[in-house]
Amino acid sequence: MAETAARLREFRMPDVGEGLTEAELLTWYVRPGDTVTDGQTVCEIETAKAVVELPIPFDGVVRELRCAAGQTVAVGAVVITVEEPQAAPGPRQPVLVGYGVAPEAAGRRPRIAAGATGRRPAPGSVLAKPPVRKLARDLGVDLAALRPSGPDGVITRDEVRAAAGDRPDAVPPRTGPEPPTTPAVDPRETRVPVRGVRRATAAAVTASAFTAPHVTEFVTVDVTRTVKLVRDLRAEPEFAGRRVGPLLLVARALLVAIERHPEINASWDEAAQEIVRKDYVNLGIAAATPRGLLVPTIKDAHTLPLTALADALAELVAAARAGRTTPAALTGGTVTLTNIGVFGVDSGTPILPPGEAAILAVGAIGSRPWVHRKRVTPRQVVTLSLSFDHRLVDGELGSKVLADVAAVLERPHRLIAWR
Repeated sequence: MAETAARLREFRMPDVGEGLTEAELLTWYVRPGDTVTDGQTVCEIETAKAVVELPIPFDGVVRELRCAAGQTVAVGAVVITVEEPQAAPGPRQPVLVGYGVAPEAAGRRPRIAAGATGRRPAPGSVLAKPPVRKLARDLGVDLAALRPSGPDGVITRDEVRAAAGDRPDAVPPRTGPEPPTTPAVDPRETRVPVRGVRRATAAAVTASAFTAPHVTEFVTVDVTRTVKLVRDLRAEPEFAGRRVGPLLLVARALLVAIERHPEINASWDEAAQEIVRKDYVNLGIAAATPRGLLVPTIKDAHTLPLTALADALAELVAAARAGRTTPAALTGGTVTLTNIGVFGVDSGTPILPPGEAAILAVGAIGSRPWVHRKRVTPRQVVTLSLSFDHRLVDGELGSKVLADVAAVLERPHRLIAWR
């Protein structure tokens, strides 16, 4: 048998979506000397939009990790070099960056944990935040074997450490070259590099604030009937096992208002000096996550019945908390909803996501004295804040949309009467 020649191949940082120019390398799953196969995940990166796993598109032996964990890497830069034996080409399993190989190939090519040379299957649909997943990989803990105690079944850092033997001195190993560090200027100060989502968010809100002329309007409304309707829906068989809260009905109220005033569902094309009106509603939901502010979208939200809208909201929140939000889910929003009331805040002036005409903020719902049927009585009250781009939404249109949302929440039977 003739001896097979070998060659070095370079795997470069791909553009994982929508023209991104760089990504932060979070975790290496391999080290020099490990054997890798086509479609195997070799590292995890964080883009400005999501955490993504990178599969390598060829077989071979790892020779060098060219980037450090924690380093920001430009698209097109070499990430890893692999010594690949030359062989006759055969059929390849197509790989979609960030999603791994197809299900039939996943069983043949399981992932390699950080620093390990053996193989093990991926932990499946376990809910855990990206830093917790990284800790579990570094300490060799199988997330699927843990019993979660966090909210909504999310595995916590403490559970991972306990499963690793409760070693307080356990420090996760780092693979690859050490990233550069910033020397401390003052022992009482801590410098945190701004990368990934936080840097993208900072750039986006700055551009939005100084490009779109913002106007914010407020209205305070009695939502006692909406709160009662939430309780009634929870008792309905169709909503058994579904997450039902006031935000679900606020989302539906906003969609009804957009249907009545479709001009607000638009964007401003600066180059063409045109208003682009959308015949669909991709509803963005602002979500605070350990990685920063994310705004995943519910595509074609205007077409969904209330049960499907409830499912979409629940899945969106669970994915964001677990770090499973995909780049595709973070694009294409037309109007956004943000729930600042979850932090106990009554109202605010939200900044528009770039390319959108309006964002609605929902404050905390609380019992307040209110004039109802000519008597002062405790009622459930909330303040709504609507920010809009004054280039394409004038005060009349913005006021009508906000007033319609408030009217639906005050008397939720309008959800039916106005359709």
